[in-house]
Amino acid sequence: MQYILSRRFEKDFARLPPATKKKAFSTFEKFIENPQNPSLRNHSLAGKWKGHFSINVTGDTRAIYFVIEDDMVRFIAIGSHSELYG
Repeated sequence: MQYILSRRFEKDFARLPPATKKKAFSTFEKFIENPQNPSLRNHSLAGKWKGHFSINVTGDTRAIYFVIEDDMVRFIAIGSHSELYG
């Protein structure tokens, strides 16, 4: 699996605490190897994020992405549950 980072994602990521950034790198490695790894809790979203998917980075931190093609996704946001879902 390959991925692209949106500008918003890069800005969101820059604001994360160092420990969360470290965990995010580990999470993305798992995602590249197997996007359906159960520890990612990968699931589709509804509402304003319909057509997008979310993976679990930490207990409260999520990364949102959408599928561009079979082996390519674009991550568009990362943050706490309340930041992303209101």
